[in-house]
Amino acid sequence: MSVNLCIDWGNTNVKAAVFTNDKISNFFAIPHADAKEKIASVIGLFNPQKAIMCAVGEVKKDVDQFIADRVKDYVIMDGNTPLPIHNAYLSNDTVGPDRLALVTAAYMLNPESNNLVISLGTCITYNFITKNKTFRGGAISPGMKMRLKAMHQLTHKLPEVEADGDVLLLGYDTATCMRSGTVYGIVAELDGMLAQYGAAYPDFNAILTGGDAPYFAGRIKSKIFADPDLLLKGLNLILNHNVPLPR
Repeated sequence: MSVNLCIDWGNTNVKAAVFTNDKISNFFAIPHADAKEKIASVIGLFNPQKAIMCAVGEVKKDVDQFIADRVKDYVIMDGNTPLPIHNAYLSNDTVGPDRLALVTAAYMLNPESNNLVISLGTCITYNFITKNKTFRGGAISPGMKMRLKAMHQLTHKLPEVEADGDVLLLGYDTATCMRSGTVYGIVAELDGMLAQYGAAYPDFNAILTGGDAPYFAGRIKSKIFADPDLLLKGLNLILNHNVPLPR
């Protein structure tokens, strides 16, 4: 029986999954402040043979060392980690490793199609992998909370507005107008980008993922498949590619 631990260290929180025989058997959403303690508990309970860390947020060095001391094979993923796909991105030192994991999973799940993965998190990333197994890049734009925060921080009078609350096309006060512009703006962006990709690549499969994906999945016009675990699945594939099981 193979047991892998995959960790997605994001800007907002940490997500981790235990894969038993390459299927997710346990999932954990962890605040950054509790990450070391919770990861220690997971390692102690499940005794993974291999682990991988994908970080877009800052990871304390003692966390990495803690995992390395307790798991036999530990991969810290970056833009230069060997992949089971081809990477045509031109700036591997700055590409988010999460984007590479997303397209790896998308291709392995849908190898006969071009795949566009849209990840809705702190930023919105558009990640395109062709059916010849090559990651070509895509686009990055601000996510929902970032847009609301930027309007407050970069102006003198606009208030700090939370994402939760009334969302109306016709806002009735400043807060609802800011929320309307943010949400309907993202919806228009998503539908517009999907239409542009459809015109350029008629044969493509679209996948929606990321923390804000459930919020927007029912709001966009285009048909799109949602997979909240896509990143973790990609990490497991990359871990197995770098540390294959002995034969």
